Amino acid sequence: MKLQRYGTIACLAVTAALALSACGSDNNEPATGASASGSAAAVDCATGTVNAQGSSAQKNAMAEWIKAYQQKCQGSTINYEPTGSGAGIQAFIAGTADFAGSDSALKPEEQPQADAKCAGGTAIHLPMVIGPVAVAYNVSGVDNLQLKPATLAKIFAGKVTKWDDPAIKADNPSATLPSTTIQTVHRSDESGTTDNFTNYLSKTAEADWTFGKAKAWKAPGGTGSKGSDGVATSVKGADGSIGYMEWSFAENAGLKMAKIGNGAGEFAELTAENAGKTIAGATIEGQGDDLKLSIDYNTKEAGAYPIVLATYEIVCGKGLAADKLPLVKGLLGYAASTEGQNSLTELGYAPLPESVRTKVEAAVKNIS
Repeated sequence: MKLQRYGTIACLAVTAALALSACGSDNNEPATGASASGSAAAVDCATGTVNAQGSSAQKNAMAEWIKAYQQKCQGSTINYEPTGSGAGIQAFIAGTADFAGSDSALKPEEQPQADAKCAGGTAIHLPMVIGPVAVAYNVSGVDNLQLKPATLAKIFAGKVTKWDDPAIKADNPSATLPSTTIQTVHRSDESGTTDNFTNYLSKTAEADWTFGKAKAWKAPGGTGSKGSDGVATSVKGADGSIGYMEWSFAENAGLKMAKIGNGAGEFAELTAENAGKTIAGATIEGQGDDLKLSIDYNTKEAGAYPIVLATYEIVCGKGLAADKLPLVKGLLGYAASTEGQNSLTELGYAPLPESVRTKVEAAVKNIS
C-alpha cells in the first residue's frame, strides 16, 4: 500500500498531565464537536479510567487527543505516561497499561507475551502518528552538514571520533571542519526511536554498523540521555555533539540538522515533503486489523529523507477488559478520526494518509 506525503512537522511542548474538562449531557451517547474542516464529528463518549504509557515521541499528540476527548465527554480519566516505548510494552505485558505507545512493532518474543494479556485474542498495532528522525548536531562554525549512511554509522559506532575526519570531509568537501572531538548522544532508555535509527543504519550501512537493530543502544561510548527531549538538551549543551531524535524535539531546541544520504545518492534535507517521499513508499505488512508498517530505508525516490518512523498504539484487538473497552475504543476512535488526525497538523505532527487512517479507524471499531 502506498502512503501519501504529509505536512510540516514540529512539536509543541504540552504536559502529559491534563485537567479534566467536561462537556456534553450524556456520557453514554456520541458527543459532537467542530472538526478542523468545520463539520461536526461524532465521538463515542465513555466513563471510567484508562492508564497507558510508552512512546515519548507521541506524548504531545496523545495529550492533545486526551484533552479534546475529555472536553467532549464527562467522567473520563485518561492517563498517558511518556516512559518510552520499551517501558510501555513491558507495562502492557505486565497488565499495568491498558494500551502501549511504541515507535516500533513488538519483537517476535514479545508478541505472544502481549497476546496473553488479551483474553482469547491478540495484540495489534495501530499506527497513529508518522514522523521522521532528525540527526541534530552542535558544532561551532559548521552549517549544512551532510552525512552518508556509512559516515553516520562510523560516527555512532565510535569509528570516527573527530569532526575533521577524512570520512566527514569527503561528505562535506566545501566545509571548514574543526578538529573537535565528536560527542555522540543516544537514548539511555529503551526506545522505538533507537530501534528505527539502528534499523536504518543496519539496512543502509551494514559494513560499518555491526550492532544490529534494537530498542536498547548497543554501540560503545557516547552519552546516554533519557527521551528525545533529553537527547536534544544534551546536544544543545555540548559543542561537538551529535544525536538522533524526533524532528519536533530538534526544532524545539533550535538545533541544526544534518542532510542524510539516501538510496538515490543524494543528500536530503529533513523537510515534510522529503520525509513524505519515504512514507509514500511504505507498505502495511500486518494481517487483518494488525497494521504494522514496513518502511524502505534505502528508498531511491529523488529527494527522499530516509529516516522515518511510525508510532503505534499496541492494544488488544479482542479480549480487552470489559471495564476498559468503551473508553479505550472511544479515545482511540477519536485519535483515528479525521478530526483527531487534523489536530496533529496544528501540533506539527504528521497526520495519517487517508488510505491508512480509514484502516486504523475500522480496526478500532473492531476492538472487543
